[in-house]
Amino acid sequence: ELVSCVGWTTADELYSCSDDHQIMKWNPLTSETTQVVKLPDDIYPIDLHWFPRSVGGKKQSHAESFVLTSSDGRFHLISKLGRVEKSVEAHCGAVLAGRWNYEGTALVTVGEDGQVKIWSKSGMLRSTLAQQGSPVYSVAWGPDSEKVLYTSGKQLIIKPLQPNAKVLQWKAHDGLILKTDWNSVNDLILSAGEDCKYKVWDSFGRALYSCQPQEYPITCIAWAVDGELFAVGSFNTLRLCDKTGWSYALEKPNTGSIFNISWSTDGTQLAGACGNGHVIFAHIVEQRWEWKNFEVTLIKRRTMKVHNVINDAVDSLEFRDRVIKASLDYGYLVVSTSLQCYVFCTKNWNTPLIFDLKEGTVSLILQAERHFLLVDGGGLYLYSYEGRLISSPKYPGMRTDTLNAQTVSLSNDTLAVKDKTDEKVIYIFEALSGKPLGDGKPLTHKTEIVEIALDQKGLTSERKIAFIDKNRDLYITSVKRFGKEQKIVKIGTMVQSLAWNDTSNILCGIQDSRFTVWYYPNTVYVDKDLLPKTLYEKDASEFSKNPQIVCFVGNQVTIRRADGSLVHLNVSPYPGILHDYVRGSRWEDAVRLCRFVKDQTLWACLAAMAVANKDMATAEIAYAAIGEIDKVQYINSIKDLPSKESRMAHMLLFSGNTQEAETLLLQTGLVYQAIQVNINLYNWDRALDLAVKHKTHVDTVLAYRQKFLEDFGKKETNKRFLQYAEGV
Repeated sequence: ELVSCVGWTTADELYSCSDDHQIMKWNPLTSETTQVVKLPDDIYPIDLHWFPRSVGGKKQSHAESFVLTSSDGRFHLISKLGRVEKSVEAHCGAVLAGRWNYEGTALVTVGEDGQVKIWSKSGMLRSTLAQQGSPVYSVAWGPDSEKVLYTSGKQLIIKPLQPNAKVLQWKAHDGLILKTDWNSVNDLILSAGEDCKYKVWDSFGRALYSCQPQEYPITCIAWAVDGELFAVGSFNTLRLCDKTGWSYALEKPNTGSIFNISWSTDGTQLAGACGNGHVIFAHIVEQRWEWKNFEVTLIKRRTMKVHNVINDAVDSLEFRDRVIKASLDYGYLVVSTSLQCYVFCTKNWNTPLIFDLKEGTVSLILQAERHFLLVDGGGLYLYSYEGRLISSPKYPGMRTDTLNAQTVSLSNDTLAVKDKTDEKVIYIFEALSGKPLGDGKPLTHKTEIVEIALDQKGLTSERKIAFIDKNRDLYITSVKRFGKEQKIVKIGTMVQSLAWNDTSNILCGIQDSRFTVWYYPNTVYVDKDLLPKTLYEKDASEFSKNPQIVCFVGNQVTIRRADGSLVHLNVSPYPGILHDYVRGSRWEDAVRLCRFVKDQTLWACLAAMAVANKDMATAEIAYAAIGEIDKVQYINSIKDLPSKESRMAHMLLFSGNTQEAETLLLQTGLVYQAIQVNINLYNWDRALDLAVKHKTHVDTVLAYRQKFLEDFGKKETNKRFLQYAEGV
């Protein structure tokens, strides 16, 4: 008989249920199959879902029980050994789907009677979430277990558990929707319908991808756990797709319709329940990683092929267990298998460094120049390339299973994490100690943040983080905060994707329909008006809609288009060279480079870099080259100031940091200059405050104020000024 549902307990054990009333257990490694139990003849299983493996942060080694829904309107809680612990009357007509939430505290069931019901862990009815006139074929929990997504004919509906909260509903297909799935890592929704299409949506119901109509209705669809891939099943068809929708592979097995797909916990294989009574197993192979002149391909489950494209040398890497995750960057290949982690240096493929992993399956590997980060269900672990555990940062309410490359960022000295519990907050850690940076308070933004990225080079004290919020605005801010509130500055709008360069602090992004490179993002803290002059922009319509930046290595940017093809773009090498000169304080070489290239953008970058590093002579040359004469004059006037402190203060003023300039002048006892600065900026009250506090130059302030009022033909109305005017 047809197989209706499948589910993995561990990475190597699968249970399947069929209309022949049997529950079978499969082990794909040893190819063993055993019957667990034969159900009573009146139970025709429809859906099964294992109790979640990690509950409240505590990992169980494997799932111990599952829920099985059946056509007689009941659901059954069944133990791993096949004992039916409890059967509950749930719906009139068949129970079409049942799903545990991520914490294992609640179960949702949907049925032919059009009802959506929430049950407790032990099978007691908590509430009826929704009732409608047509059957509900599929259901999924939201990432935070606060919302439920279910189907209603051609519509998708997201309903929060809170009463009176806003319900989101939209028409998703032209035919009946048969299956839906919602991923907890990338927050994206899949739907499959009788109109022979599958679609990808974001959690606001915006369409991100819709496929061409296929030959047959799409009978099932499922996300891989980490949200990078999804699988689509149809009549004699199994397809593997990227999260953005394009297709990696298409298989045409002889299976009949595939009714249910389940991914194994480590995301390396999947199983399908087939209409002709078969269970199909599939493994993900041929993943590819590229870095400079190396291409690494996973050719079998335990074998990688390394291809050096310069000299055509090929190396083969063998592993003891199957490969789960890998990453290639900064001259190292890091591979995690189910039990070990291997670190290969690209200079020598023969002697990897191998160390054992604690427990859970690695879900993410991130690399920086000096170390790399492993993320598994239990926590964050930072290792050196010698295999030494450096630190393991923690923050309150940490859920590492929902992190991906967009929400974690690593540099040589800093680690940044955006958590799911509060989307407006970024936790920032010192990499070497694993402690929160500075005063320990996380970075907070006014709206939800979508993607974060740390710059890779330069001094720790100048480390910057760029992030995109949900309005698609791009912001940049400094990671270190010295007590004062650091400005978060907006530097771009409608930004789809971003990446920092690996060798210098250059940022690239795709905003609206333009590919933009910020050659020196720090400009916003030095001379904000100069920022537009330090950008490079190029029309990005050739990348079609929704392109993603894969990496920015050297002066080459790799972009993946919506159809899955890779496009390589080259940006000018000169800004990178300029960054190197400035890092080594080689100002004369920097000026020489700009004179050679004769490019306004480069001169503008140099001007900002010179001011940031307080090199006035270079700044003067650079500002003159871009025709900013007023700034050249101001820099000249600074050079003639008598003391070093007042020069510093006027530099701060130049960058718009009035508060710091005033503090610096007062600290060095230059009270009159501090007062004069405030007078020049028309900060009358502050000028008077300082004069009165230091008992000096009150008359000067009043005289300037009087002249100011006379120039504008106004009368004095400020009480304090009137009061002091009588006393002088």
